[in-house]
Amino acid sequence: MLAYRHSFHAGNFADVLKHIVLVEILQYLKRKDAAFDYIDTHAGAGLYDLRSAHAEKLGEYRQGIGRLVSSASRHFRSYLDVVAAFNPGEELAFYPGSPAIALHLMRPQDRASLFELHPSDHALLQEQVKRDRRVLVFKQDGFAGLAGLLPPRSRRGLVLVDPSYEIKTDYARVVSSLQKAHKRFATGCYAIWYPVIDRGHCEDFVGQIRDSGIRDVQRFELAVRQDSPWSGMTAAGMIVVNPPFTLMQTMSELLPELSELLAQDQHASYRAEVLAAE
Repeated sequence: MLAYRHSFHAGNFADVLKHIVLVEILQYLKRKDAAFDYIDTHAGAGLYDLRSAHAEKLGEYRQGIGRLVSSASRHFRSYLDVVAAFNPGEELAFYPGSPAIALHLMRPQDRASLFELHPSDHALLQEQVKRDRRVLVFKQDGFAGLAGLLPPRSRRGLVLVDPSYEIKTDYARVVSSLQKAHKRFATGCYAIWYPVIDRGHCEDFVGQIRDSGIRDVQRFELAVRQDSPWSGMTAAGMIVVNPPFTLMQTMSELLPELSELLAQDQHASYRAEVLAAE
């Protein structure tokens, strides 16, 4: 149950997509002076050393953030500026996970609640944020703890849901957790990451969210190679409930270039679509 360590995969193409969307949403929330809450159901360790044995074992970051750092594209500037803030030298040595990105962008009035159940990653995360009074870290199942934090005091916020999906029941738990959370905090923004390993299974999952009755839902997906049941994760996506009104246009503009930069074969593709209208 607790075998998954994101340190083996940090900075891969799926992280790039997820964190570009995350940065866009957080930057949008900051347009208003009013405080917001950030809730991360599966926070991980927070910051990852790309020189570590874990990161080097698979080297996935080389086909993700490693390809993007030299890009001069205006489309990725906000995201790359965040990554650069954790790498003051010329070497790409560290990759910020979702909590580190959120805390970097948050203001003094904003608050974060981070769930991480893996004991090693929880300890690393707790150490990194222990001096930050804006943050609460819970050694708890994020699916179980989410509803108790909603609605947040600020009545504004982003909930990031990105389990590993190594446990097959995670798919069903994502849908049920989203439905319960949405009932308590219908105006909140929810960003749900998903991997594409089995395309049929993935489309069933997306369909459940599309047919859940929740409105104003968008989907953004990046495929770096042809779908195949034998080649692991070929694509990854983000489903966003109550997205910023700017998000569809922004992602539609950057996904073609992102797909070209991160392609691993000639079948790389992308999609930006409305799953459920307002």
